[in-house]
Formats: sequence, structure tokens, C-alpha cells
Amino acid sequence: MRLALFNNFQLGVVQNEQIYDVSTVVADLGFHSPQEMMQMLITQWNALQPQLAAAVDGQRGMTLDEVTLCPPVPRPGQLVCLAGNYLEPQKPERGLFNAFLKSPNSLIGHGGTVELAPAEATVFHFEPELALVIGKAASRIKAEEAMDHIFGYTQFMDVSARGLPGGFFLGKSWHTFGPMGPLLVTKDEVPTPNNLGIRLWVNDEQRHDISTADMDRHIPELLAEVTNVLPLEPGDVVSTGTHHFGLAPVQDGDVIHLQIDGLGPALVVRCHDEQKRSWER
Repeated sequence: MRLALFNNFQLGVVQNEQIYDVSTVVADLGFHSPQEMMQMLITQWNALQPQLAAAVDGQRGMTLDEVTLCPPVPRPGQLVCLAGNYLEPQKPERGLFNAFLKSPNSLIGHGGTVELAPAEATVFHFEPELALVIGKAASRIKAEEAMDHIFGYTQFMDVSARGLPGGFFLGKSWHTFGPMGPLLVTKDEVPTPNNLGIRLWVNDEQRHDISTADMDRHIPELLAEVTNVLPLEPGDVVSTGTHHFGLAPVQDGDVIHLQIDGLGPALVVRCHDEQKRSWER
């Protein structure tokens, strides 16, 4: 199933380019925030999924252009990102496992605007990534059981300010530095998550054309590594890293498109820089 949050964080099911309001199905769950609603939906999925399907029947859908799309996991308790995690021509050998926490408050949805940080960055990059949404608690799991802990997948851009002191958190956790969505696709619709094409365009220039098959650590192994360090809960997000070939400056006025095979329409955001900085590219 393909899920989305739209307008004032209403729950929608997306079918054939149409979005259907199914918020009545979760109205009585007793949640206090959109994130809590998504966590309850995830943990009660087996009971709620047939109700969502029934709520779509006979309903008039809306086009995605008619609604405002929110990040499908609005404020995960933990947003874990992988540094690198791809085998590349300049790094064909396996590297050390390297993960970091990015602020979940950085998330924005499809159609949003990334505001480049008013900091002395040397350059800004948008990293195209496949993100995993956790379906059940995971702590010190084995690689062979990792896929059972995934609820679904979504598209994610890890926006980065390079050259700042303070490591990954300072370089990647600014306001609006986490575009996500527009859909959350349940794992049954993505049978081969480590064989998906990832493409990113800045304006009309294609910057990335890579495959998740080229990950250094494939999903089962990387989830085992992450959960060996910290436990994950339903609704947490793990973003799986990027291939650095193709990274180039992004600046004021640019429009960025990310498309991952099987995960629905492209995630599109704009870039704004109050300082109007520019870089050679």
C-alpha cells in the first residue's frame, strides 16, 4: 500500500496517481500528534490495513497536485543516517561502518523549500537516499531477521552544509535539511530494495543515476549494525547513505527532483538562499 500525509496531516492512500482520504479509519485511535498516529498505524497495521482498503472503495480521489503533501513520517523519534555506504570508483573497497543522527525536526515534505543555512559553509549538497521506516522494535538484531523489522520505504534527501566545524550533526541538521516523501510505500510492494535505481536532477541536469545494489552494506547488514549501537522503535527512520559520484553545488533558485524506482512520484523541492551565494559548477 502507498500512504501519504496531506494538508493538515490527514492520512491518505495513493492509487493510480489519486489520493484518497482515509483519515476516518484512524480517527478513534487516540493519538496526540501526526507522528503518534503513524506509529499507531504501523504497530496496528494488520488490523487497520483492510479498513484502509475498504475506505478507498467508492470514494472520489484527488490528484496529488490538489493537496499539500507532508513528510510521511513527520517527526521520527530517531532519524539515523549512513555516511557514504556505497562502493564507488574512487572507493571500491569496503569501508568502516559510519552512522550519525540527524535532527528529525529538519524534515519537510514534497513541494517544500530548503533554506540554505546562514553559515560559513564551503558548499551545499543534496544527497539522494533510500530511507527505511521501522515497523517493530529492533535491538541487537541479526542480519537475517532485519527485514522483518521494516514497515516500508520512502525517498529522502540528506541536505548537507560542507566545511562546518562540529561534525555531521551541525552540517546536516539545519531547518528544512531533510526533504522526505511524498509516499511511504509498504515493504510488500518493494520486493528487492537492494536493486532500485536512484536518480536526482538539479533543474534539468541529471546528477545521479545509481543503484541500491551498490551499497557497501546492504539493508540487512546495515540494520544489524545500527541496532547493535542503538535500539529502534516503530516509526523511526534509517536513511541508507548515498553514492558521492555526481554531487555538485546546489544554490538559490534550484529545483531538485529525486526519483527512486517503485516509490511513487518524484520528491521535488526548491532551494532558497537569503544570501544569494553561488558556486562554480
